[in-house]
Amino acid sequence: MIIKQSRMGYRFSIDAVLLAASIHPKRKDTIVDLGTGCGIIPLILAYHHPEIRIFGVEVQKELAVLAQENIAANGMEDQIKIFQLDMKKLSINMLPKAADLVVSNPPYRKAHSGRINPNQQRARARHEISITLADLIRTARKILRKSGRFVMVYPIDRLADVVATLRSGNLEPKFIRNIHSYRNTEAKLVLVEAVKDGRPGLKAAPPLYIYEPDDTYTEETQDMFQSL
Repeated sequence: MIIKQSRMGYRFSIDAVLLAASIHPKRKDTIVDLGTGCGIIPLILAYHHPEIRIFGVEVQKELAVLAQENIAANGMEDQIKIFQLDMKKLSINMLPKAADLVVSNPPYRKAHSGRINPNQQRARARHEISITLADLIRTARKILRKSGRFVMVYPIDRLADVVATLRSGNLEPKFIRNIHSYRNTEAKLVLVEAVKDGRPGLKAAPPLYIYEPDDTYTEETQDMFQSL
């Protein structure tokens, strides 16, 4: 797979790969990736699931152009389409049908928390400058079909915010999986799956560990990287 990235601006992280590898779409699903960046998540999903249709949404023009170049370089123009716009303006009428699955690796940090990266591209990818968590979840609900799924990766210290915001938007959390760097460290990230208008009932999967003690990838993480 050919993946070009910005040299100075935003570059995708392992979070996006872990998210993409954790998604198991059904045949002919319509999927939307909110905040697609260089298109890494649609590219991985399209590579492994050639019968799905994916729409990536990216507000930053430079990243949207890069995503389109990556799609063309991998010959996936028939499978993936990029919308260069603010996700809050995304309408269900822009899709061939309501989405079966919405995914996102969104900005993690609140707009005025911590140091803002001087590189505007990186800053908007990491801080809630263009969108908030509430905006993200509101958009996901708007474009999902009934019983459609929303899957995201987020810092575990904001899990309570995620659950509360999902439920306020009638997206019921159904599945979580903690992500640890090492087996003896606290989880820093969490994968969350919610269902539109779903019934209560939350399950927790076994943790995902990224690294072995010698700093090599665990077998599970290595398997995930086979897609690249």
